[in-house]
Amino acid sequence: MYRSDWTEEQNRGAFGALADAPGHAHDYRCAVTVRGAAEPPMAMVVDLPWLDGLLEDEVVRAFDGRNVNRDVPGFADGRTIPTCEAIATYVYSRLSPRMPRGVVLERVRILEDPTLYADCTGLP
Repeated sequence: MYRSDWTEEQNRGAFGALADAPGHAHDYRCAVTVRGAAEPPMAMVVDLPWLDGLLEDEVVRAFDGRNVNRDVPGFADGRTIPTCEAIATYVYSRLSPRMPRGVVLERVRILEDPTLYADCTGLP
């Protein structure tokens, strides 16, 4: 965690060892919840292979193996700190407009581990 518009001392004061370059790795998990009518004949709200493809496009390709502080638009300027909350909001903003008609993205959950996660349930 590092803000490019802050001094080294400000970053160290706010983030401690988390501000050390080049950063530290995380293995985040992303879970999404959608809402809508279960359409016959499959009784599915959304086609799961389609949803998996969307997550591949917007989450896996964007984040997997990347330095979020450097490589992911929206975080690369250092002004948005890549917390679970910020990542959940970013992913929600990318997924929500791509939902098919009649399907609502209800929640994006970003998990750092099973006990540490953040949910985004809509944009301000």
